[in-house]
Amino acid sequence: FHMTAKTLQHESGTIQFAETLSLWARPGFLIRLEGDLGAGKSTFARAFIRALARDAELEVPSPTFSIIQLYDETRIPVAHIDLYRLKDLNEIDELALHELIATHVLVVEWPERLPQGICKDALTLKISGRGDARQCNIEASGGWLPALQRNDDIENFIAHCGKANHTRVFFDGDASSRRYETLNHGKSSSVLMDMPYRPDGPPVRYGKPYSQIAHLAEGLPAVVAVNQHLVGLGYAAPKILNYDLTTGLADIERLHGEVHGVMMRRGDDMTVPMMTAVDVLADMAKQHWPHEFKITKEHIHTVADYDEHAQLIEVDLLPSWFYEYVHGKKPPQSLNDSFENVWRNILPFTVSKNPQWVMRDYHSPNLIWMPQNQGLKRVGIIDSQDAVMGHPAYDLASLLQDARVDVAFDFQDKLYAHYIEQRRDAGQFDEQEFARAFAILGAQRTTKILGIFARLKARDNKPSYLQHMPRVSRYLARSLQHPVLAELKHWYQTEMPEALVIGTS
Repeated sequence: FHMTAKTLQHESGTIQFAETLSLWARPGFLIRLEGDLGAGKSTFARAFIRALARDAELEVPSPTFSIIQLYDETRIPVAHIDLYRLKDLNEIDELALHELIATHVLVVEWPERLPQGICKDALTLKISGRGDARQCNIEASGGWLPALQRNDDIENFIAHCGKANHTRVFFDGDASSRRYETLNHGKSSSVLMDMPYRPDGPPVRYGKPYSQIAHLAEGLPAVVAVNQHLVGLGYAAPKILNYDLTTGLADIERLHGEVHGVMMRRGDDMTVPMMTAVDVLADMAKQHWPHEFKITKEHIHTVADYDEHAQLIEVDLLPSWFYEYVHGKKPPQSLNDSFENVWRNILPFTVSKNPQWVMRDYHSPNLIWMPQNQGLKRVGIIDSQDAVMGHPAYDLASLLQDARVDVAFDFQDKLYAHYIEQRRDAGQFDEQEFARAFAILGAQRTTKILGIFARLKARDNKPSYLQHMPRVSRYLARSLQHPVLAELKHWYQTEMPEALVIGTS
């Protein structure tokens, strides 16, 4: 347990405290609200639920008579519970709270009647006082302990940045463990990135975790280094306004525009936005890309080579996870081995004579269309911290073979031809070598993605990504038409044909 106290000034102080705690809500968390009638428990509960609903006007009736009021459409499902009128403690069993807490965050008024040990992740707020000020004694256990500690780190960081008077609002993130918030003050806003150092899991090969072998960013230095260099070269990456490498917190410029993926799903004409995104990649091929970038005197970020170890551990996701998704059992080791042997014959063709930074996630969710800007700065680039030194064809394949939205083959061909024309005009460009690398890296990326989507379903309980598999399979089948991939195509047809037709039947 951890105990502390906080003074809540005026009703607005209670509301702000509830909104802050809502940033850390997740299913399985319990908030126990203790205090006399009129202490402010209902004020806290309403503000907490409205923050999760992102609706300051949401009607939040008291559950005094209904006992339980459910909110399933909020960012995290909430169960607002009032046990004041409970006459018989045996009625607690009828409420099925053990089932409810598995899927909801519970906010309980008069929690003294809850059974002991119902939840290890409990936060008790004892509110007392009258008038403008309330005293709130806080007791935390389980998952609330690191959440409150991290919240203190963030509050201190924001104060150091001179933004203590900014409001904090949850900001939708990505599939990673990073957290984001927006810091709003009047008409201005920025993005808080919460990215503490966190290696990805146990050793899987060579005594290293997956993230190290695949050269994934495990902390904030990669974000700062990559963004600063992109901005320095004139690209529209978010500026790093403030950062603390020790705590893994950064205050980042918020790019104002529309996400490519949203525009594509809406059916907008993407000719100019996508052509401009291609122009950015063609321009990147002209730049000098360092292996090391100095952030401070003490911190130097090394951009790793996109080496064979990284590429092999990524394609291994397919036999290791996709096979089990299809067949319901682990693959024989011989399957992984034969797959790796095929790739070992192919990957040397992707070694570039002039390697450059490869963003690895240069696709619609991470591109922001900003038509108010000029030239290449109309394309905002986010989520680029996993950049490695590799072949420029990879990011073009990532853009044209978008895993989350359809890019029609004829449009792909038009964009590809536009890139080739740009590179040809710049001189010293081997079109056949590039086409070969584009096919291999397109197949490598789609192979990896099929494995990742299967892993997200099995390991992380995120089945929504499965809907994208048919699209990814189509891209993979198209890449395999290149002659250099004949051996890989044969492997797929004989060992894993489902990867080429998944979801099409």
